[in-house]
Amino acid sequence: MIQVPLPEVDFPGGCCHLVATPIGNLGDIGLRALAILAQADVVFAEDTRHTRRLLDRYGLRVPLSSYHDHNKVQVVPQIVARLKAGEKVAVVSDAGMPCISDPGFTLTRALLQEDLPWTVIPGPSSTVTALVLSGFSPDRFLYLGYAPRKKGQRRTFLEMALGEPGTVLVFESCHRIRSTLEILAELDPERIMAVVREITKLHEETLRGTAGNLLETMTGPRLKGELVLVLQGRGGKRLTGAEPTGEQ
Repeated sequence: MIQVPLPEVDFPGGCCHLVATPIGNLGDIGLRALAILAQADVVFAEDTRHTRRLLDRYGLRVPLSSYHDHNKVQVVPQIVARLKAGEKVAVVSDAGMPCISDPGFTLTRALLQEDLPWTVIPGPSSTVTALVLSGFSPDRFLYLGYAPRKKGQRRTFLEMALGEPGTVLVFESCHRIRSTLEILAELDPERIMAVVREITKLHEETLRGTAGNLLETMTGPRLKGELVLVLQGRGGKRLTGAEPTGEQ
């Protein structure tokens, strides 16, 4: 357990706080985020076991309740009722910012309809971190979420992504990344892209090159963990050389 001095924060009852949490390294949690979590009457989390590890790391004893994609229809009215009763409610995802590829958006829509206030405690973001790690232009970028599971739909999705003038960020499963790279190699064999793996974790790594280059390197241990696929924009400069570059 690590003891840290927490700042004073204003956490009025009846206001929902969406709190960003670390995407890997637990040391990335902000002091303001910890102070909010410490004051909450309840913290709603995607996986309470995962969030309990974070709270235990900082010595926080806060009631946890489950809120995920499979129970959101039942739980959102409960959150609304607790806020109307004046409770201090915090919501976290397993990693990163609530509402980004998690059920948080269902909650914010309900809060908007009920005219209930909410605010955001910012923090780690895998998309912005991957954008900077890629080395591609940050002036204009588009986040497209997860690529479709079905191969035909994924091909159409990737065709659209390759047509974008700015940098494109896509979440992809480590189990499907090779299939996705094969499609990209067919659609645009010269496009430079990056696979950013295990962000903030021990084996963080950024691999750059064409889809064909990356297919040669995305094997074995690299087919594990979390990753973000970053496509250089249609108007971006081509990198020279046939081999992908990697950083660790």
